This record gives sequence, structure tokens and C-alpha cells, in this order.
Amino acid sequence: MFDRRARELCRPVLDGAGEGLARLGVSANAVTAAGWLVGVGACVALGLRWWAAALVLWLGNRTLDGLDGALARRRGVSDFGGYLDLLADFSVYAGFVVALAVAEPATRLSGAVLLLSYYLSGTALLAASALLERRGAGRFDDRSISFLGGLAEGLETIVAYVVILIVPSVASLVEWIFAAMVLVTALQRVTWARRALRVGPVPALEPETIRPARRSS
Repeated sequence: MFDRRARELCRPVLDGAGEGLARLGVSANAVTAAGWLVGVGACVALGLRWWAAALVLWLGNRTLDGLDGALARRRGVSDFGGYLDLLADFSVYAGFVVALAVAEPATRLSGAVLLLSYYLSGTALLAASALLERRGAGRFDDRSISFLGGLAEGLETIVAYVVILIVPSVASLVEWIFAAMVLVTALQRVTWARRALRVGPVPALEPETIRPARRSS
């Protein structure tokens, strides 16, 4: 819900850091991989109930997630880099929920519902984005795919997970609330896609017209 504004506020700092890393020859994909490893570390720490370590690693993961995009804007954006970034995000988001269920068994039901809501919202996002790309629609911002906004986005995920790590006793409640927010987001995306995709289908592309994107990071 507040992602666009948050990106605008953080962009000057991230762009400065990205410029420094670009001078050192660091690739955006390397930062994505490092961020994913830090995110996996956060999940492991959470599963072991090392709350403070998990909090630091989770915030580090989110920082690196913003940094890889800033670096890619300096060195050249690639579709494969965007693909890796999305895969890393989704796996860490889900891994956090699984790790929390290990640390706090009482959250297993709320966690299962949250994972289901992620599945529905993610499917609504990716399917709509793919069809919009197929129709030749432009992207809404500088991210790799067309992101359909909603009530629960990246910033809200960060906040929800931080609250869980700081106050584990309310973890299940936070998951129930956040699952409801994600389900509302899925409904928003389906409603938007229904309006945007009601126009007749576009002709299918011939195989020879499809070219792989050049990787530059």
C-alpha cells in the first residue's frame, strides 16, 4: 500500500550505495544471491528462536533486496536478474512462515492460512503481469514485471515480520491479520485484472518472434 512512497524515500540512499558497488564491479545478481543467503539465515535463526539475530538478518535481507535494484539501474537491468530477485523474495517470505511454525507451533494454522493467501495473491499478480506483457502493456514502474498494488505489499510484509520478531507472543494474531490483508490484496488484483483483461485476446506470438533477453548483470 505504501511501497511506492517508501521506494521514493529510500532511493537516494540506495542509489548512492549502488553507485559505489558498481564502481567496485559488483553485480546486481551477486547482491541478490547474498541477500537471499542472509534471508535464509534469518529463517534459520527464527526456527532456533534466536529472535534478535533473526530480526537483524531479516532487516539485512530487505536492505540488500533494495540495493540489488539500485545496482542494476547503474549496471544495466536484466530480465533474469528481476526473475532471481522475485524468486528470492518469495522463498524468503514463505521460509519465514515455515520457520515461525517450527519456533512457535501455535502459529501453524495461522501460518498455513498466510501461505495460502501468499499463493493466491502471488498467482493473481504473476498471471496478470504475464498477460499484460503479452498484450504489450507498459510496466507501471522500473521493476521487472508489472506489479499490481494492493493493501499488503513489501513494506507491510517488513512491518508484520518485524512485529513478530519483536513480540513473538502476538505472532499468531499478526499472521491472521496479515493473511486477511493479503487475501484482500489478491481480490484487488483479480478485480483490477478483470477490468484490464476484458478486451478481446491478442494474437499468439510465433515462436521465431520470441528472443531471449540479454543479461547485463
